[in-house]
Amino acid sequence: MSTHEKDGIKQIDKESLKDLLSKGDPKQIVLDVREPDEYVSGHIPGVPLIPMHSIPNLLDGFDKNKEYVFVCRSGNRSQNVSLFMKEQGFNNVMNYDGGMLAWDGDTNEGEETYIKSPEDLKKL
Repeated sequence: MSTHEKDGIKQIDKESLKDLLSKGDPKQIVLDVREPDEYVSGHIPGVPLIPMHSIPNLLDGFDKNKEYVFVCRSGNRSQNVSLFMKEQGFNNVMNYDGGMLAWDGDTNEGEETYIKSPEDLKKL
């Protein structure tokens, strides 16, 4: 897996993200932190939506034993989410560097999975 660090956060590229998604490890959760309209217009199949602004209210649903990979349009918002999560004591976080702009894999349109409560997050 090709990774480097930026501000103490592991960065992964699209090939690494594809590998991770293909393995389907239940301990690795990929989350899209964009806005609902961005997600509906095209997202990575199987990746749930958890808009960035809603994350502070959903912290109880995150599991420190799991690894979270955050995705956004370009990699900026997801990096900010990763930094925020690390400040909250979640050390197993990674940022998908490049975001949906760099993604050349499959995409789905429409609402797929929208995380709206800590309980929704715990089910992942």
